[in-house]
Amino acid sequence: MTKTPPVVPFRVGQGFDLHRLEKGDRLVLGGINAATGVRSVGHSDADAALHALADAILGAAGHADIGEHYPDNFPETRGLSSASILKFAAKAARKEGWVVANADMTVVLEKPRLGPRKAQMRLRIAEILGLDPDAVSVKAKSMEGLGPIGKGEAIAAYAVVLMARG
Repeated sequence: MTKTPPVVPFRVGQGFDLHRLEKGDRLVLGGINAATGVRSVGHSDADAALHALADAILGAAGHADIGEHYPDNFPETRGLSSASILKFAAKAARKEGWVVANADMTVVLEKPRLGPRKAQMRLRIAEILGLDPDAVSVKAKSMEGLGPIGKGEAIAAYAVVLMARG
């Protein structure tokens, strides 16, 4: 006999993203331009923070990851704003009856240091998702010179969201 799963009022989603870095003047991160001499490489604007967050939301809502929604071989999505990807994820979750209760993320990057930019990123993410800024956390870590991230060759982001029935 098959049991019907209980209807739960909350779900948790987690996301991860990684991009190579190269010399450039525009590093889009958390929906803002955070660069001083580097840019991330990707099909869209390569915002690792928003990509991780979008995947966390999509996962909690039971959807495929952003790579399936926005394949990197579609010319029409080249240079796409990651803010639009995040908005799509939140809208898809709402269609399933879920809203973001809070979002927590960690960006792993050697340089530039994100301390002065974290508050601006937090406000931008809250704006995109229609949340109170207190429901968004942005933390920054370095790799202490270890591995590709520590050598300044890559950036990574981890995100977790708590979704509530909406």
